[in-house]
Amino acid sequence: MLVGHSTWKFNQQPAIISTGVVGGPFEANGKIANDFDLLHEDLWLEQDSFEQAQQKMLEEAAEIAMDKAQISKGQIEFFIGGDLINQITPTTFAAKTIGVPYLGLFSACATSVESLALAASIIDNNGANHILTGTASHNAAAERQFRYPTEYGGQKPPTAQWTVTGSGCALVGKSETGPIITSATIGKVIDMGLTDPFNMGGAMAPAAVDTIIRHLHDLKVDVSHYDLIITGDLGKIGHEASFDLLVEQNIGIKKEQYLDCGLLIYNDEQPVHSGGSGTACSAVVTYGHILNRMKNGELKRVLFVATGSLHSPMSVQQKETIPCIAHAVSIEYKAGDVT
Repeated sequence: MLVGHSTWKFNQQPAIISTGVVGGPFEANGKIANDFDLLHEDLWLEQDSFEQAQQKMLEEAAEIAMDKAQISKGQIEFFIGGDLINQITPTTFAAKTIGVPYLGLFSACATSVESLALAASIIDNNGANHILTGTASHNAAAERQFRYPTEYGGQKPPTAQWTVTGSGCALVGKSETGPIITSATIGKVIDMGLTDPFNMGGAMAPAAVDTIIRHLHDLKVDVSHYDLIITGDLGKIGHEASFDLLVEQNIGIKKEQYLDCGLLIYNDEQPVHSGGSGTACSAVVTYGHILNRMKNGELKRVLFVATGSLHSPMSVQQKETIPCIAHAVSIEYKAGDVT
């Protein structure tokens, strides 16, 4: 049901039935290593390329989510996913292995929530019983496409972020308990004229603020409605900028109520500059760490806002500005789920 201008409110309790969270060796040394289902010891994953390693992580996360829910591929109507790499090929090749009807998406690092919102809407409108959503990213694959190959050894400014090597999948269906997806707000493309591809957090901050404000306005709720609002991968720069913008707009948010996945995943001593990024960043933190906190009773309502920078190597080379987007889903935990 459409509420306000751009928010869907779900009435049939589409739920995150299970999740699968996979990470790499750098993530294994981070703050939330215990929240991963599977951690790898090397970046290659015994594959011939980093892109194939990214594909494998997505396949593993999907398999873990299905195994947890004891649901076979034949019971899943659709797989919705995407990533950052050329024409989302790692996700497409993973979809070939997963073997269910597939909708490929690109919303950069906001893809995790875009896929979750679409899955919840389809489930809520009786368009499917089970939908698998997911995304993956790989540090070396993203560096090769968007920045400099790691072998180049290029220096980065403090505003730069570290692409997460990992994958997060969520299996969505109807349930009366567990993490229920109660609403979703679809983001607008926001372009403030920034051109620095090494400052994605600063570029994406206004998009996150726009979506959060529209979400609260559409649902007519105060920010206190949520125990936690967590953004995707704004990092230090974007997180601080977005918080200041929310305060300027008289959104009474508290610092302890406002977190960022890019600041949660790594330890302070890890050399990640401004924090984590990549399509997997928001997925692995939320599907692992945040949902575990909800299951433990620490959190009841969470607004999950994934942010994405929609530039490409070509647009940067042509001196274009950086358009950004943020999608949001609200998740409420109802007791009784043990998955």
